[in-house]
Amino acid sequence: MSGITAQAGENTSEDVVAATSTAQTAGQSNIAEANPSAGEDSDSALGEWTSSSTVSISDTIRNYRELHGRTYHNFGNTEYWGPNDDAANEQLDIGHHMNNLILDNKLFLAPIGKTPQRVLDVGTGTGIWAIDFADEFPSAEVIGTDISPIQPSWVPPNLRFYIDDAQLEWTFPENHFDLVHMRTMIGSIDDWPLLYKRAFKSIKPGGYFEDSETDIRIRSDNGSVPPGSPMYDWGELFIGAGEKMGRTFLVAERAKKLLEEAGFVDVVEHTVKVPIGSWPQDDRMKELGRWNLLFLTTGLESMGMYLLMHILGWEYAAVQAYLEKMRTALLSKDHQAYVNISTFYARKPEDIPA
Repeated sequence: MSGITAQAGENTSEDVVAATSTAQTAGQSNIAEANPSAGEDSDSALGEWTSSSTVSISDTIRNYRELHGRTYHNFGNTEYWGPNDDAANEQLDIGHHMNNLILDNKLFLAPIGKTPQRVLDVGTGTGIWAIDFADEFPSAEVIGTDISPIQPSWVPPNLRFYIDDAQLEWTFPENHFDLVHMRTMIGSIDDWPLLYKRAFKSIKPGGYFEDSETDIRIRSDNGSVPPGSPMYDWGELFIGAGEKMGRTFLVAERAKKLLEEAGFVDVVEHTVKVPIGSWPQDDRMKELGRWNLLFLTTGLESMGMYLLMHILGWEYAAVQAYLEKMRTALLSKDHQAYVNISTFYARKPEDIPA
């Protein structure tokens, strides 16, 4: 991730900077100049390469790729399955609220203290977590990075957004952040061990890393999600597509070990069975289940379209037929389905040289 020179606070969309992480081509950085308007969809890469490490986003990055009316990022060769249009962004914000409920109305679990100084939010999406964090901790300089320029222009004065791909070389200073945060990166990372190692390197001794990931498999403890049912197949399809892309959807079951191998200590795993629908008796879990049902039904096409069509080769009509079966299954009262969502946090040892 590249140098940090952006305007904070009352930004216009021109002020969102492309501080890209550095795929090097002929010794030049993968960066381009900005224009807030979005043109026709294009499969082109980022346009002309420039040696500048930090400039604003070019027209091409806003010329989103399109698949049956859904728009997708146009950041280099990165393959990411989620669209970046208004419908997808609405689902992301629903997911943010649901994640806060999972964490008992907290933004994070890591014990970072009351006055963090530098915080990085990787894969910030709509930027809602970073905005809430910056509001809650005015002491912190907060940075949010993403491959799509979908973040708002008006943000807290201690927050900046950058267009960047976390899979490329990180060039933030070493031993720099009090907290590096990410969530819901399943299916988007080609090398999780390397990503965690890069995060480790950028965190200051004694600082923390936190990652929240969903196990995409929909489960039940009473047999109401049997093999061959639409909800059971959902997880199998995502896992298969992820393996085909080389970007796993199964990181949640591996994350604790990978974090320890990256050098982190005191790794904590906090896993919650998040119900789908209002079937639980417990009031808190019932509310959480309602939000999860809204999250899933709102985003079925957002989650499934690219993977089923572009990766697995389904026809559009077959995708829509399956999504309708999936929606009917989710809304049914005949299941007690849930997904596991795990939050991991871990500390960088103090004895690492600063």
